[in-house]
Amino acid sequence: MPEPSPAFGGNITARLQRALAARGLDQIEPGPIDNTPAEDEPGHPEYHRRRRAEWNLKRWTAVTPFRYQNATCTHPELQVWADKVAADPRTAGFLLLTGSFGTGKTHESYGAFRRIAEAGLDRYEVIAITAPDMYALMRPGGSDRGTEYEVKRLKKIPLLLIDDLGTEKVSEFTEEATYRLLNERYNESLPTLITSNLPADSRDRNGKKQGPDLIEKLGERIADRLREITRIVPMDGPSRRRRGAA
Repeated sequence: MPEPSPAFGGNITARLQRALAARGLDQIEPGPIDNTPAEDEPGHPEYHRRRRAEWNLKRWTAVTPFRYQNATCTHPELQVWADKVAADPRTAGFLLLTGSFGTGKTHESYGAFRRIAEAGLDRYEVIAITAPDMYALMRPGGSDRGTEYEVKRLKKIPLLLIDDLGTEKVSEFTEEATYRLLNERYNESLPTLITSNLPADSRDRNGKKQGPDLIEKLGERIADRLREITRIVPMDGPSRRRRGAA
């Protein structure tokens, strides 16, 4: 079969152009194209926030003990602190939860770090550790990687939870180690959450001690530093453990 003549194709094109021109359709401008991604598509801020949140929650799960895997943050002041961390970590500061055994300090703390993870923070790196375990790592021979490595890691981690501060015996070592750690994190404006079964200061208005406190356990210098740089949130109420057992 012979190939079609180029002239034939050209005539068809010319006839179509004349027909469109006769109807005023040859000058139509193309309409706008909406290339804005939807929330579930790459490129949309919410899509990437959700991906960061998924990754952050995996990290949160990795550092959270099994008992607190379902922890949520319900305390209003702790929620405010967690939201500040998510919005601008350098402005959140220190928070100290005080209260007797079983009032939910640890549960609320892990819940707060979960809330931060779910917000999709750009950099979510956290260490959650009890004070006795922390001091054990910081003592000579307490870590295969070396004492100074552990100290530096605790100083520089973006998010830190120190649980049960004040349960260890006071010593020159614990006082110096605590001061070095808290002072460095304060100077670098790194968010730090601390829990303690002891009040920061048990003295009444007349200066009379009403019981043990962090001054007694950590020394005056550390307690004064905590009061200066930390928002103290007392947690009252009945023991969560007793309620669970009832």
